[in-house]
Amino acid sequence: MEKVRVDKWLWAIRLYKSRTLASEACDGGKVKIDGNHLKASKMLSIGDVLHIRHNHGLKIYKVISLIEKRVNASLAAACFEDLSPPEDPSDFIPSAFAQRDKGMGRPTKKERRNIDDFSSWKD
Repeated sequence: MEKVRVDKWLWAIRLYKSRTLASEACDGGKVKIDGNHLKASKMLSIGDVLHIRHNHGLKIYKVISLIEKRVNASLAAACFEDLSPPEDPSDFIPSAFAQRDKGMGRPTKKERRNIDDFSSWKD
């Protein structure tokens, strides 16, 4: 096998739960090669480097081998090389506001506005 569809490969390596979700990610502009958005029908070959926006982060994968069928996780992990930079811990929002002590009840309107303002600060 020399080439395989992008959506099939993303589904086969278990990045997406279904092929439909992989196709929607491609069509939605979340998958790129060399800065160019891909269609789900684009054919991948060994050595291609994919830039994927997934779960609010950027993942960079290099294609090591091509598969069309979904396999177990250990075999799927051998099909790509993760070139993503390590995640910066400062990018994560501290969960001081997200967790409330037992018995504190729901947040008041003012507390809720503060939580929303703090959460949108990183966007």
